[in-house]
Amino acid sequence: MGTGVRRRMGVEERRQQLIGVALELFSKRSPDQVSVDEIASRAGISRPLVYHYFPGKLSLYEAALRRAAEDLSSRFAEPHEGPLGSRLRRVMARFFDFVEEHGPGFSALMRGGPAVGSSTTNALVDSVRQAAYEQMLAHMGVVGPAPARLELVVRSWISLVESTALIWLDGRRVPREELETKLVQDFAALAAVAAARDEELATLLRGLVKQEPGEGPFTDLAARMISLAEE
Repeated sequence: MGTGVRRRMGVEERRQQLIGVALELFSKRSPDQVSVDEIASRAGISRPLVYHYFPGKLSLYEAALRRAAEDLSSRFAEPHEGPLGSRLRRVMARFFDFVEEHGPGFSALMRGGPAVGSSTTNALVDSVRQAAYEQMLAHMGVVGPAPARLELVVRSWISLVESTALIWLDGRRVPREELETKLVQDFAALAAVAAARDEELATLLRGLVKQEPGEGPFTDLAARMISLAEE
């Protein structure tokens, strides 16, 4: 009869395992509600051994949230091909995949709290927002510093996406696909309002709108607005 032998993990492999376990638990409960004992038990090691790989509870939580922040930032990456509305629709689908998979952890990361309110985790949240901002400018073909009104539009929209996701998690009273499309159209609406006062931005938007198909989210918004005006 063969005897099973448990393979000993290297330091980095064990660290990554613990981070993965923590993220799995954060997908069900806020980090504040997850203990080191629970993480150790799920990983199959003792509590003191957890502290061999991480100097304290906060350092483990920060490492787990750093991985989550990197994952969330990557959701805004998209090939710069095809209509902008379709690209943003795919970005929102991936973003809400993350929100659904990591609901409690996402809420804790964005709202802060005893386990995630450190300067490090605050910087992680800022890095996600900055990555999203830079990706949005790239999607619009903007190189270098953005015009003031465009920066205001993009950063305001990113805040809207965050707050909408947090509200949606509390009850999920609006269908997810409807919400994703709404947020894409929110961006178009914010940009259109700003473009009415900025010819440079208006020129940029005209070029982007010309690429939109008849069934895209931007043209759908325009049709709905015209319909409201005619009623």
